[in-house]
Amino acid sequence: MSEYVAPLRDMQFVLKELAGIDQVAQLPGYEDASVDLIDAVLDEAAKFAGGVLSPLNIPGDREGAKWSANDGKPGVTMPAGFKEAYKLFAESGWTGLQSDPEWGGQGLPKVVGAAVTEMWKSANHAFSLCPLLTGGAAEALSLCGSETLQQTYLEKMAAGVWTGTMNLTEPQAGSDLSAIRSRAEPQADGSYKIFGQKIFITYGDHDMAENIVHLVLARTPTAPEGVKGISMFVVPKFLVNADGSLGERNDAWCVSIEHKLGIHASPTAVMAFGDNGGAIGHLVGEENRGLEYMFIMMNAARFGVGLEGVAACERAYQRARDYARDRVQCVETGVRGGPKVPIIRHPDVRRMLMTMRAYAEATRALAYVVGAAHDVATRHPDVALRRRNQAFVDLMIPVVKGWSTETGIQVASIGVQVHGGMGFIEETGAAQYLRDARISAIYEGTTGIQANDLIGRKMAREGGATLKALIEEMRALDADLAQAEGEHFAAIHRRFGEGLEALATAGQWIVDTYGPDVRAASAGAVPFLMLVGIVTGGWQMARAALIAQAKIKAGETDPFYQDKIITARFFADNILIQAQGLADSITDGAASVMALAEDRF
Repeated sequence: MSEYVAPLRDMQFVLKELAGIDQVAQLPGYEDASVDLIDAVLDEAAKFAGGVLSPLNIPGDREGAKWSANDGKPGVTMPAGFKEAYKLFAESGWTGLQSDPEWGGQGLPKVVGAAVTEMWKSANHAFSLCPLLTGGAAEALSLCGSETLQQTYLEKMAAGVWTGTMNLTEPQAGSDLSAIRSRAEPQADGSYKIFGQKIFITYGDHDMAENIVHLVLARTPTAPEGVKGISMFVVPKFLVNADGSLGERNDAWCVSIEHKLGIHASPTAVMAFGDNGGAIGHLVGEENRGLEYMFIMMNAARFGVGLEGVAACERAYQRARDYARDRVQCVETGVRGGPKVPIIRHPDVRRMLMTMRAYAEATRALAYVVGAAHDVATRHPDVALRRRNQAFVDLMIPVVKGWSTETGIQVASIGVQVHGGMGFIEETGAAQYLRDARISAIYEGTTGIQANDLIGRKMAREGGATLKALIEEMRALDADLAQAEGEHFAAIHRRFGEGLEALATAGQWIVDTYGPDVRAASAGAVPFLMLVGIVTGGWQMARAALIAQAKIKAGETDPFYQDKIITARFFADNILIQAQGLADSITDGAASVMALAEDRF
């Protein structure tokens, strides 16, 4: 059974040719991030992902994380090998890859972190969630926490000695954070006692690190109702002494973990705060601004979860491709009496593999480009350029999260199909990718939540200005496609142009409809998100094809470049072609969505 092999050639192409890593490396604070250094980082990450994390993936899934009472002190034990792998992961500096050098991190760009994170997630989805949540918690503290909190926690979190979580969801409050009931009672020393229960807490407890830093949403006694009355608190598993050493066990306990469809090695905890007198916590920032602060974590996590979609596409594709090369069955189509051949020669299997490959490349390219835009938005000295890039990032985060994860599920399902009956058998590993991928479209905001965020906060609020600017940029590329030679580019130009018009029409309809009939606009929100994903993914595939053609004309003989053109053509003919149908479902489908009476379901 094959282990994960990072697609370094494609990653490096996307970073250099599409995401513009040379320009990112010139941004203030990133001057040391040379291309040679980044290539070295990717090489080492690929070795760690393939050699350490991938071999633990299937055993970890089978064993799963285990919860036990431990003589009245409940806690979680990780599967065999995870504790040692995490220790090596932290000692190798991977936990601090993007952390501020002030706290011992390496301070590398977000787009580099995106490529490395994709590797962790392809190799071992369950393992990857621990550093993902830690990074988000550290970012929230670095932007919103007091100097004291930063001094107390950030260095240990960057070093991976302590991990982090975010505690939002409660049994009665699902995605509706206005219903949060956890409370925070102020104490004379400036701390708070936290009481309440949180559910679905990823890595809420484990035995891989010395301490766990929980960021918890709760209400103070004077808090107003609704989301405006939510504050954020740091609640460590072990209290931290003034000298930075660990003190007493805090009253924050994992009382159970969930039994899930997938990511079995990632403990999803039910956390109880304050059952034995109150968990000690410290306010992050100002009272009643907790949701604002938590969104810092959530945006970071949503981008990271979007990379799970990319990773699911890549890993499912690799396993299906390797199986299709080895599995011999039936004679070649159109040949009578010939020998039996590997199934990769059969047209329908080839169609499935090309679909998987095209989606993996498109989702990767889009995610990395958004990651690079984030770097520009936070570091570029030109204020206007920062704002434009931030607007683009804000628009695209729900797309990277929603489209990539839904696509990852689809591709993982195709991977099972390529395996045939053996795909339904756990021993091949194909089924695990589908089980693990399914959560990515749910946590950190479901696809519906991402889509409503896209059409409401990211589009209707500004009259679609950022989308319109993006469409104009894509039209400029379409003009370049019109000048490109060859039948591949004629096809890409035609399909991309049709996709752009479908997106422009549907986008204007969403903007025009959102105010007078928000229900109708919302009925088309998810199809619209998928439409944006397909067209912007096609944009990146078309850019890649044009760059590949230029390389070939310049004398490059590496077959990688011709492969890029063929894959872009496939994406145009088989995936971009869906754009018009999605646009029609958005503009014409709303009436039937809400037409059936509730009692007729």
